[in-house]
Amino acid sequence: MQAFGLSCQGGLNTNLNQFQMLQQPGFATELQNFEVDPDGGYRRINGYTLYGAGSAARPNGSNAILGLFVYGDGLIAASGTNLYFSLDGTSWLQINRASVSGSGDNFSTFSGRSTAARTSQSYVNFALFEGSSTYGEVVITDIGSGVKPALFKMTGTGNLSDRTFFYEEITVSGTHFPKQCTIHDKHLVVAGAATAPNTIFYSGTSDINDFTSTGSGSIALDDQVVGLQSFRGDLIIFCKNSIYKLSNINDSNSIAIIPITQNVGCLDGRSIQEIGGDLIFLSPDGFRLVAGTARIGDVELSSVSRQIQSIVASLASNIGSLVISSAVLRSKSQYRLFYSPSAGSTTTAKGIIGTITPQGFEWSETIGIQAHGFTSGFDADSVEQIYHGDKDGYVYNHNTGNAFNPAGTETNIDARYKTPNLDFGDAGTLKTLHYTKISFTPEGAVQPTLKITYDFDDNNRPQPANYTLDAIPTPAVFGDSTFGTAVFGASSDPMARQAVQGSGHNIAFKIFSQDTKAPYSINGFYVDYRPSGRR
Repeated sequence: MQAFGLSCQGGLNTNLNQFQMLQQPGFATELQNFEVDPDGGYRRINGYTLYGAGSAARPNGSNAILGLFVYGDGLIAASGTNLYFSLDGTSWLQINRASVSGSGDNFSTFSGRSTAARTSQSYVNFALFEGSSTYGEVVITDIGSGVKPALFKMTGTGNLSDRTFFYEEITVSGTHFPKQCTIHDKHLVVAGAATAPNTIFYSGTSDINDFTSTGSGSIALDDQVVGLQSFRGDLIIFCKNSIYKLSNINDSNSIAIIPITQNVGCLDGRSIQEIGGDLIFLSPDGFRLVAGTARIGDVELSSVSRQIQSIVASLASNIGSLVISSAVLRSKSQYRLFYSPSAGSTTTAKGIIGTITPQGFEWSETIGIQAHGFTSGFDADSVEQIYHGDKDGYVYNHNTGNAFNPAGTETNIDARYKTPNLDFGDAGTLKTLHYTKISFTPEGAVQPTLKITYDFDDNNRPQPANYTLDAIPTPAVFGDSTFGTAVFGASSDPMARQAVQGSGHNIAFKIFSQDTKAPYSINGFYVDYRPSGRR
């Protein structure tokens, strides 16, 4: 009897062929609704739950969520042609109200004002200016046409009725309605106006609603701007076919636009996020980083998604017909991007998860999360909050619970992990399997299924039926566990031992579950087998 061991590491790899994968057994050929654990192993993801209850989780009825932003101790949502704010998802205050002066109006006065019309039902972008307000000041731009940027701020604590609100439209010019926004060195920087797609505009210093005051200006580039991000003292300007940086925005004598690259552009500004001290974005040839180490006159660019190039290529080729949203889960060192057809359903909604590990980015996929708006941020108590919305107008707490909950209906999470076809280091020897011992880290009572296929699932080779693994108990912790729900003395990393059958020259293992049980991690496994005659 001989044994073969495998550690789950490397993430999803769709770029290598089956023979190349023999040298990298820890990779996965399928990794759906799993995430890579930076400490090793593959963990089934959490689900999502309604933000609020029932219809209260819809700020504007069935109108799609067009953007979300964590602000103060609550959440801003764009839906239909309106903007809303909520503390808990049970009630929503429409915030696009007629302009007010001074520090703002109290709740009753503000909510009684006429609305400030927003004619577009397009996706929005947000930027936060620290300012002098309690929670900072939020700038909102619309990727549709003919909508002015808006400024919203709030002061006070407690119930909405105890707070003061301010909303004002910002005029960049009479003819320019920008789509992109960011805050850079105390300036509001906007770009993407249909009338000036190659031009960035910046406000006066600490005067973000004035584009005529001292320190304001505009700069025209030779490419269409699709995204903006302040990064390490520079403003990074992402264009369709190039990337620039703006330096010294506060010095009219030395302000400069410097090309980073004129060979690579950004496909969608909504893919840009800061993570791990870098900026990640979606380019035509994959996800790339604008590296933090600058060279003379340049910034090094590197692709981090070669392992999933086939997935990224399909995403890039269909980018014009997809709704894109992304965010960073800082508690997990993780980048998540979701994409789905604008008229699609949860069955066509997909996503990509990139986790930073000591080896770099490692990837997995999601299916079933329709995120038409996606955001993460720290609330007033410095707690990370993560939300997404859908095309039916619901808002959800993201990365919580054990099930997907579209419209509040609990739905199974379909999780799948598959190894490469493995030859255990000897392609010519027939292996007869006897036992597998799989290392799990359960977060509740779970019972995944094991499937084994031989010789590339050859129809001429007997293929065994699926194995339902014995229920893996939740380990009990004194002071935290309830009698009857956990097992004292159970290992936190138990080995599920399963007698198996069949033989082949190469073997693939698939572990999957389709349920609403707790998440679990697959760390690795051992296989006991008996080698026999060579080919």
